[in-house]
Amino acid sequence: MKKENGVTKQVGKKLNFWQKLWKYRVLTLMCVPAMIFFFAFNYMPLPGIYVAFVKYNYRDGIFGSKFVGLQNFEFLWESGKLLSLTKNTILYNLAFILLGNLLAVVVAILLNEMRCKWFKKVSQTMMFLPYFISQVLVGFLVFNLLNYDTGFVNEILTRLGMEKWGPYSDPHVWPVLLVIIYLWQQTGYNSVVYFASICGIDAEMIEASKVDGANAFQRIRYILLPSLKPTVIILLLFALGGIVKGNFGLFYNIIGTNSLLYDTTDIIETFVYRATMTDFNFSTASAVGLYQSVVGFVIVMIVNYVVKKIEPDYSLF
Repeated sequence: MKKENGVTKQVGKKLNFWQKLWKYRVLTLMCVPAMIFFFAFNYMPLPGIYVAFVKYNYRDGIFGSKFVGLQNFEFLWESGKLLSLTKNTILYNLAFILLGNLLAVVVAILLNEMRCKWFKKVSQTMMFLPYFISQVLVGFLVFNLLNYDTGFVNEILTRLGMEKWGPYSDPHVWPVLLVIIYLWQQTGYNSVVYFASICGIDAEMIEASKVDGANAFQRIRYILLPSLKPTVIILLLFALGGIVKGNFGLFYNIIGTNSLLYDTTDIIETFVYRATMTDFNFSTASAVGLYQSVVGFVIVMIVNYVVKKIEPDYSLF
């Protein structure tokens, strides 16, 4: 019992960690599958970090291989491509994250504003389908569209009496093309989270705004966008954690081994893949993975610190 300002209040006993687990046992059990997944695929492989510091070979195994310190990291630096590869990877991911989330928010809002239910369902399905197309098939489709000799685009240009376009020999057009392809494939899926957040907004609030005379743009500006703000910030923070990890499937299946395009399309993953497949140097691949994880962790910490200073309620911790 506690007495404040002459009023007696009952103060509950502070629960320890195990008591909280038991009190919220249903919620804890719901988290168990996710905890098992992360433990098995994120924490158990952590000893494999040691591969980045050894000259790995199959006969001696991970901990029996010769320790070489930072030599595997020196290979990346001495290759002269580490900075350009990191720049390409980060710039592509920034475009994917910022434009992807912006377009996903726009799509979610437009879907919410649709009044024709059957058209809304058809639109959702059509935008969601590209996500399930494999990257291999996407690469095949892009090649058949843009191929210089037999591509659909050049067939149209030829029939119109125009010169053929050769994108597979022009590295400068691919940053735009790759971003467009990514947005086409991922926007429908990314918009689901935002659309779900919009559906969770109190319908009475929206109806009250209509009664007060708010038009569609005012409802979007003063109700929908502020309600989406926490979701946008959290998803951006999570996405920034992988900003140094490129989309290998997208880049490899579309660009392949076309060295003419490497200046603007080569990312860390594709470079390491070629290096690994040439001499089977798994230590180098592990060094790159560790480099990406450390840089990604630092970026998340910095961004989270900035968010915490501006909007403490929206930070991760």
